[in-house]
Amino acid sequence: MTAPEWPAPHPADKLGLVALDFNLAPERIVSAYRHGIFPWPDGGPHHPIPWVCPPSRAILEFAELHVPKNLRKAQRALAHLRFTIDHAFERVIRACAAAPRPGQGGTWILSTMAAAYIEVHRLGHAHSVEVWDGDELVGGLYGVSAAGVFTGESMFHRVDDASKLCVLHLIGHLRARGSTWLDIQQLTPHFARLGAREISRAEFLKKLAAERAAARTLFP
Repeated sequence: MTAPEWPAPHPADKLGLVALDFNLAPERIVSAYRHGIFPWPDGGPHHPIPWVCPPSRAILEFAELHVPKNLRKAQRALAHLRFTIDHAFERVIRACAAAPRPGQGGTWILSTMAAAYIEVHRLGHAHSVEVWDGDELVGGLYGVSAAGVFTGESMFHRVDDASKLCVLHLIGHLRARGSTWLDIQQLTPHFARLGAREISRAEFLKKLAAERAAARTLFP
């Protein structure tokens, strides 16, 4: 899929909707992320999927990363935990889908979405970070790497702060490969405490284009 097949969102559209359909082909998902677009399901499996490029986008610039005191304390207390990358992608995405979501009607990671992202992972574009206590998976996150940018999708924890430590591990991995920022789509209180902020769609797309031109390889 080429760029012209993704129309520009209407300036007045609050969601930044660019398409509405059921097409979750892995190649299409990768193409969407390469152009700053992502699927944002808001209904059940029989509802078409909105593909959006929101007017505001949340990012975390690594130069602005702030690790709160309580998270530094957790790092020391949980120093025995082990981190891996892409060792259990399917387990991570299914754990994210099953994670409790207070105040929400359920998960957006429907079985069709999970299956699609598992295929994107098999193509080498979706990745997971896992954290282990011995042989037990106690936290993780997953996202998509396209155009030289990692876009975080979801995370879970079974030990307090485990998913937050996964974020720090991911940042260390990305920094080592020349990356300077992370796309988190929407600003959450947790990421705001880490130093994340919102930028305009125009600024985000400009940054994305620069990374696409740099052609970094973030994962083997």
